[in-house]
Amino acid sequence: MAKAICILTGNHTAFGVVFFKSDANGCVTVKGEFTGLTPGKHGLHIHSFGDLTNGWISAGPHYNPNNEMHGAPQDEKRHAGDLGNVDVNEDGLAKLEMEIQHFHLTGIHSVIGRTLMIHQNEDDLGRAGNEESLATGNAGVGVAWGVIGICQSNISEKALEEKSNQ
Repeated sequence: MAKAICILTGNHTAFGVVFFKSDANGCVTVKGEFTGLTPGKHGLHIHSFGDLTNGWISAGPHYNPNNEMHGAPQDEKRHAGDLGNVDVNEDGLAKLEMEIQHFHLTGIHSVIGRTLMIHQNEDDLGRAGNEESLATGNAGVGVAWGVIGICQSNISEKALEEKSNQ
């Protein structure tokens, strides 16, 4: 079992903490909380690089090791980094919980060291019928981002949440 964590910051108002945990069957559970976002849906993606030297721009394109078109997390063919949307309430808060089988925390398709990013706009999941939709889902600029890092395997998610709130 492997664990990872990502602390997202970026535009000075949005903040998030996302935990990743893989099981013996290769499924990755992704749990997170976000604050400081505008209400509505926001695209969530893993980007190819953990390079934040130029903010969200240097993180590169969506993580796409199989050279697929952009799509929804449940689509058979989509970028490995396509995580769909986060639904933000009127208070600017959002919670995320999903199970993923199209990337891993170890091996050749590991997302460790890559950037997790929440975007300004809703991800259209590649269904808008234009070139940008098939590349990015028309999700727009990044508003919060962070590099996915290795997490100590003996630390619980609750302990990590408490540390991140200090």
